[in-house]
Amino acid sequence: MRLGKLLFASCILALSSAAAHADDFSFTGNFTSVNDVQLFTFSVGANSNVVLRTWSYAGGVNAQGQTIAAGGFDPILALFQGTGSSAIYIGQNDDDETGTVPADAVTGAHYDTYLEVNDLAPGVYTVSVMDYANFANGPTLGAGFTGGALTDASCTVTSGTYCDATGHARDSHWAFDILGVESATTPGEPPVSPVPEPSTLALLGSGLAGLVQVARRRLYA
Repeated sequence: MRLGKLLFASCILALSSAAAHADDFSFTGNFTSVNDVQLFTFSVGANSNVVLRTWSYAGGVNAQGQTIAAGGFDPILALFQGTGSSAIYIGQNDDDETGTVPADAVTGAHYDTYLEVNDLAPGVYTVSVMDYANFANGPTLGAGFTGGALTDASCTVTSGTYCDATGHARDSHWAFDILGVESATTPGEPPVSPVPEPSTLALLGSGLAGLVQVARRRLYA
């Protein structure tokens, strides 16, 4: 009975430790039209530094450890406070030319997005992924988007439905991380599991290992 209580306490300790830390979430998918908009919601329970980051243009390894292929469209991220049409526009980011994101091997452009928001207040937020140049209109989510994504008519290098500002054809896939939040999901979809924190896994493992040693000693005493 005491062993069972110790096991339960160890699990609670590990889970409590996980709950005390912000989590990272990864999403992937494809657009069917250049002017599609993919929405996500996330929440923070305390003032937090949150990073919104795409991987689809130049590729790379996302927070989940998945290798994302290069060649996706040039993404835009827009952030809103709240959910639904009344969500208040905070800001948007097209690309990152500071070197935070890698350059695409074909175009040399740093067109993935790295949007860092420091000291974000507790609450629920909406973030949208769009293709350049389909910008959010603001001042609310209900104001919609410009619908100006570049099409194959703009491509001067090869041809394809999706095109970037360098004139290169791209494809429809996107990959997106939300880092440093309590929960994140796509509206209408089931919740997504966060990326496990190594420290939490180590704590749970060490706790279980210790309980196994206690059990073995009692068994052979």
